[in-house]
Amino acid sequence: MKVNFCTLFNASYLSRGVVLYQSLEKYASRFHLYVIAFDEDCALVLEEMRLPNLTIIRLKDFENAHLLNAKSNRTITEYCWTCSSASIKYCIDTFDLENCTYIDADMEFFQDPAIIINRFPDANCIITPHRYSPPYDQSRESGKYCVQFVYFKKNDDGMKLLNWWVDSCIEWCYNRVEEGKFGDQKYLDRFKELGVGVYDADEDMDGLAPWNIDRYSVWRENNEVIATSNLEKVKFKPIFYHFHGLKIFSNQIVQYTGHLYELNKDSIENLYQPYVARLLNVSNSIQKSHPTLYPNGNLGPSPHLPIGVRTVINLFLDELKSSIKNKRFPNIYKRIRRHYYFSIPN
Repeated sequence: MKVNFCTLFNASYLSRGVVLYQSLEKYASRFHLYVIAFDEDCALVLEEMRLPNLTIIRLKDFENAHLLNAKSNRTITEYCWTCSSASIKYCIDTFDLENCTYIDADMEFFQDPAIIINRFPDANCIITPHRYSPPYDQSRESGKYCVQFVYFKKNDDGMKLLNWWVDSCIEWCYNRVEEGKFGDQKYLDRFKELGVGVYDADEDMDGLAPWNIDRYSVWRENNEVIATSNLEKVKFKPIFYHFHGLKIFSNQIVQYTGHLYELNKDSIENLYQPYVARLLNVSNSIQKSHPTLYPNGNLGPSPHLPIGVRTVINLFLDELKSSIKNKRFPNIYKRIRRHYYFSIPN
């Protein structure tokens, strides 16, 4: 079965989108990726790359009156969230697809994602739980499920649920918690109540992310990512990793993930550093012909220097503001080394 994917990003996310495509090309047996290019630079670079299993959709062709009305009162992040469900519907309707799966651009695959879909042959919709580790459980605020891998089948039941999600996001999709809603994501908590044939992709192998990676040991065998659950000690090859919160600054500093999550040495060396290296390779290649573009994001310099006394003091004060529990200096230093800013790998 051919699996169709859609995603959306602008020129500042080009390196991530290309690495995503490359991972699909390496591992997916039959796939096509539809990209909604959020600016013309993004569309032009992708056209020049002539990627065989990728279709570019310009924003002017994708947007309709409902989306444009929503766009007028939302931030760029909120508007991207608003468009995630609409991108699935657009691709199914426009290209007459039998199925379409929305995936976030900041993901990388290590196995064929069809493994997840083939596990549920009668599914009209497949959603992926966050599977939060207890220290990071945000399910009350952000929802049980993550809009990172959401599959819909083109049939009456699948489209009915998808249309409800699209309409809900157009009506309300903001970066705040309000009346049981949060962005496009909390709506997924209602899918099983409202839809038929909705399944959870919740096995360990289905997907890892910074909010659950502390439950696993990660290493490489023959340059392939392998993981083991720290509890069950079951060895497996993950299907994907979601590099949520990663930032690359102009002064050779990388923030691997958001401030909430801590990463261990193994995940940094076997997941993050190889991913950053691939992003840099793609970015450098793009900038040879487009020197004014910033495919890794135009963030400017990091707000902190590489690890040193000033960094330690600044981050200590930042963390102390958020919680008195962070007053222990050794804990702050551990978080700096394993989480905050690192020199870009050579």
